[in-house]
Order: sequence, then structure tokens, then C-alpha cells
Amino acid sequence: MDWNKIHVDFKLNGVSIGEDTISEVAYSFIKEGENFEKEIGDFLQCWIDNNETIEVKTSGSTGIPKTIVLKKEHMVNSALATGDYFNLKPKDTAFMCMSASYIAGKMMLVRAMVLGLAITIVAPSSNPLENVTKQFDFCAMVPLQLQNSINKLHTLKKVIIGGAPMSASLKEKVQGIKTEVFETYGMTETITHIALKKINNNSKKTFSILPGIKITKDNRDCLVIDAPKITNTTIFTNDIVEIISETEFNWLGRIDNVINSGGVKLHPEQIETKLSTIVKSRFFVAGVPDETLGQKLILIVETSDNVSNLLSKIKNSGLFGVYEIPKEIHAISKFEYTKSDKVQRSKTLEMLKK
Repeated sequence: MDWNKIHVDFKLNGVSIGEDTISEVAYSFIKEGENFEKEIGDFLQCWIDNNETIEVKTSGSTGIPKTIVLKKEHMVNSALATGDYFNLKPKDTAFMCMSASYIAGKMMLVRAMVLGLAITIVAPSSNPLENVTKQFDFCAMVPLQLQNSINKLHTLKKVIIGGAPMSASLKEKVQGIKTEVFETYGMTETITHIALKKINNNSKKTFSILPGIKITKDNRDCLVIDAPKITNTTIFTNDIVEIISETEFNWLGRIDNVINSGGVKLHPEQIETKLSTIVKSRFFVAGVPDETLGQKLILIVETSDNVSNLLSKIKNSGLFGVYEIPKEIHAISKFEYTKSDKVQRSKTLEMLKK
């Protein structure tokens, strides 16, 4: 496949870019641009070189960050699948507000080059739509960016959300908004999403997989992905799922996050969904060693405020089973985060010991 092939309708910040000019644009970004533009320039240069593969960093939110190698052919296939799913056409507009250091940002650029989109790039921030006045057809965000963009969301027709699960309160905020909001399931190894779930306006409660992908479960009840167009190997995930059909599944949580408290298996992600209707700051739950229970459930909240009254609110809500109520609540003024704004749970927990 010719990696120098750029769609004739591809535009970057309003400027048409072809096969004869993309190298020059990449060089100018690297030489004269801001840090986020240098990252874009670096990626564009890697994209048009003669190598069939490209190195991509994982975020490190569930383990040690690592570098993996992806085929450019597979990245093109992923872009085409997304274009088909969302009916993206040449000259449609895209808005890029994520770092090109990671797969989500890289794939926004690949989609634009492959599908012929007119893409506008801005510096990654927690409030990316703050100064936006025109409307865009397509965008990708993390939940925090969506949270801070609710009042400007009308500037986007479709937005995909990834990087972390969306809270119940955030999902509630986008109900009734005309913008179509999709939660994604995927990872760096699957070149962003392999499944999507529309979460507003009479939407389904299950993830629907993209065409050409087969899903099964292993003996741990974890999702197994076969996607020959985007990866050469079968991917065994650590995500516990309920398979509804050949094309649909429910995500229950990560097996490496499961807490065994007194013989009862607790899924933090499900408990956090309930807690998000009560706790307004960023938070997470975890299991810590306990002599009686083996592990006990605790809640960690990102706040400098007193949290002494929070436990009674949780108990009185009627939302939680007896084992789902935290045994302890801790306040930390600032969590540990990855560069892509994902909470590093293990590092944040270490702060409790200091």
C-alpha cells in the first residue's frame, strides 16, 4: 500500500494538503510549531515514510506504558470502518483536540487523510470547545473534555468518547442534546474503538461492534477479539463482558480491578457508576488488604474538602448492596494522572501510605 496516498479533499486548518506538500507541512510544524504541533509534524513524517509500521505508545492507565508496533494498513482499515459507521464523506469537517502522541490523536489525522476530511486542530485542553464558533461533523474526546464542553456541544454533530468510562451523571447531562454522543470500546492494540454505544436520546444500552470483527469470551468471562483487518493476532482482554449477540455486548469491568471482599466479587466500575450520581468530584473505588475480609472496599475522592458526611449519603441512597458500601472514604487533593488525563489508580493509592 502507498502510504504517501493522501485524499485529494484532505485539509488541515483550512489548507489543502497533498502528497507533494505534506512533508513540507510536517517539517514546518516540527521546526516552528507549538509542542502539540510538533507532535503532529512528527506523526505526519512517520506516516509518509517507507515503513509499513509505526510505533505507538499506550497510555499507562492500567499498567506500565509501553510502545507497540501497528501496521499502517491496519490503521487505514480502522479509519475506513469508522468512516462507514458514521457515514463520513469527503469534505466533512473534523475537530482534533487530543494529543498526537497517542493513538486517539493519531487516528483523527489518519481518518482525515484517508477519508478526505477538513480537520481543524487545537492544543489539547480540558475545555477544547471554549473558543469554537463554527460547527464540525466529527470529533473525539475524553470524558473530562466532554464534561467541560456541555454548553458548547451544539458545535459538534457527532462525538466519540474514549479513554475512560463515562459516569452516569455525565451520561445524564447529554440527554436531550442534539449532538450524537457515542461511548467507545477499544484500546491502542485495536487502533482505538472496535465497538460503539450511542448514549443519548433513546439509545441502546449495549456496545455494537464494527463490521469485520468477531467477539467471544474466554474461561475468565473476558472479551476475546478477532479483527483480522486491524490486527494480526487474537486479542485476549482483561475486560469482563456479557455477550448479548454476535454483534453486541455489555462491559462489566476489568478483571484486574475485581475486589474479593469476604468471598463476594465486586466490580469497581459498576459501583462507580452508582457513586457518580452522589459524588461530584473525581473519584474511584479500590480494594485494600483486610485481615477479616481479605480485601475491603474503599472510596478515594479528589478533593480538599471534608468527606465525613459522604458515607451517610451513600448508605441512605438505597442504590447499594451491603458489600458495595465503602468501608473507608479518603480525600486526596490531587490524583496522579497519565499524560492523556487518565487516573493512575495504583500510584494514587500509594499516596495514602505517605
